[in-house]
Amino acid sequence: MIKGLVDVMRNRKILFWGAGLLTLSLLLYFGFLHLKIRDHTNTEVPSHADYIIILGARVKGEVPSLSLQNRIDAAAEYMKKNKETIAIASGGQGPGEDITEAESIKRGLLVHGISKDRIILEDKSTDTVENITFSKKLIPNKLEIGLLVTNDFHLYRAKSIAKDQGLDLQGIPAKTPAVAIPKSYSREYLAITKYYLVSLFKK
Repeated sequence: MIKGLVDVMRNRKILFWGAGLLTLSLLLYFGFLHLKIRDHTNTEVPSHADYIIILGARVKGEVPSLSLQNRIDAAAEYMKKNKETIAIASGGQGPGEDITEAESIKRGLLVHGISKDRIILEDKSTDTVENITFSKKLIPNKLEIGLLVTNDFHLYRAKSIAKDQGLDLQGIPAKTPAVAIPKSYSREYLAITKYYLVSLFKK
């Protein structure tokens, strides 16, 4: 009887410490990911890029989500200051979207006064990997210096994917809407983890 109680207490203690170590490990891991995200956000944006790739995000009917609108605004601000920079608007059409994300980006840039001659559409991609893969094919010859435009939480993974494809791109971080921060960062931690795992098994 006493031995049985001792075993139960010991097993509970082991489970308690195991759960504690697992929780601590997860907190440290997600803290590491958050630092990586912030490091890639807090970098100086170079001027006079040859091109920028604006990554798509959700469109509600024909209206860009707040996240996408912030990307459009950040891209337009840069293009107004750098008159020779062209934009590749990247993003296909998903559920609930009446136009492609690329078309939504284009319309937003036109509203800002950016000439349509400076905008190239990539309207087939469905995720970040395809955004960059398909956009790379549209980069005009002899253009070398490029930037990625996306929300701050997304920049680290997007730049990593670009580097895997031979594109050494800096980034223009667009703000993440406050209401979307918890969900966006939580999903991004999981997306980065998936990226790490896929990269590991490719080696």
